[in-house]
Amino acid sequence: MVRAAVLPAVGAPLEITEIELPEPGPGRVRVRLAAAGVCHSDLSLSDGTMRVPVPAVLGHEGAGTVVSVGEGVTGLAPGDGVVLNWAPSCGSCHACSLGEVWLCADALSGSAAVHARTAGGTDLHPGLNVAAFAEETVVPVSCTLPLPDGIPLTDAALLGCAVLTGYGAVHHCAQVRPGETVAVFGVGGVGLAALQAARIAGASTIVAVDVSPEKEELARAAGATEYVVASDGTAREIRALTGKQGVDVAVECVGRAVTIRTAWESTRRGGRTAVVGIGGKDQQVTFNALELFHWGRTLTGCVYGNSDPARDLPVLAAHVRAGRLDLGSLITERISLEGIPAAFENMLAGKGGRALIVF
Repeated sequence: MVRAAVLPAVGAPLEITEIELPEPGPGRVRVRLAAAGVCHSDLSLSDGTMRVPVPAVLGHEGAGTVVSVGEGVTGLAPGDGVVLNWAPSCGSCHACSLGEVWLCADALSGSAAVHARTAGGTDLHPGLNVAAFAEETVVPVSCTLPLPDGIPLTDAALLGCAVLTGYGAVHHCAQVRPGETVAVFGVGGVGLAALQAARIAGASTIVAVDVSPEKEELARAAGATEYVVASDGTAREIRALTGKQGVDVAVECVGRAVTIRTAWESTRRGGRTAVVGIGGKDQQVTFNALELFHWGRTLTGCVYGNSDPARDLPVLAAHVRAGRLDLGSLITERISLEGIPAAFENMLAGKGGRALIVF
């Protein structure tokens, strides 16, 4: 039996309880978690913004050590460090055939499987495939990536979502070029990673935008050259900071209609906006036909940073080892499983960066 955070039903409080994991079957791996990040997507699963089968063990951003492997697993052995990959690609669907593995049609198919059982015998699902809000988990080998050399195991948890997403939004989706100007909306874990990525990309002016004045120090440490407290005049402030033009690129990490619209308005004519934040179906963003023509801007969705984890993890690790990417600075709180509900409340209140569960 291991302790885990279970979502019994959509909208219900998380329950910290003991669960029974099966031994790893063919092609599966048992992992003892070292750490797991608390991501806004976990909050979106708990409140029903994103739907998965319940009851479920949440958590999708984690790293740990292999305990045992099932039949047919090669390249991994007990004691190996791994980063969990919550969105493994199948390699055969239409998106994968195009090289767009972040859009894999089968990436979340594992969420429907039975993952574990409660002490009372209730079947549990893995919220986003990997069920990282637990002391241990059992996952398909495709949901593991080898821990890169020289990366602390606890900090490596952030590579599984926040950093792949924030870095990928800047480098793959928005394709920021040296000298361009960038605005990042939302200074949480993903936003902080995006700020660091913009700095690595050689952006000239990097504007961080958030509702909280208290996050300015975090944002500037990550690479922001300017800080704007969100208001009705945010787009005007950003244009004033960029010669009245607007930024070349805006990265929206919030998922709210008003923020998406403001990010788009903050870009120059011909600018690019990447929407990373996951919003609900009720968040309707509107544009008129004339402004779309006149401004010539691009608005695009961004899934998982348009990243290929197997390709990108070694690149991120190289940035970490060279000191260009600081994983530890994304973490503003280290908590236990019992601290997850408070971390959710902090997200809703716009407080802090990434809360990290350390086992």
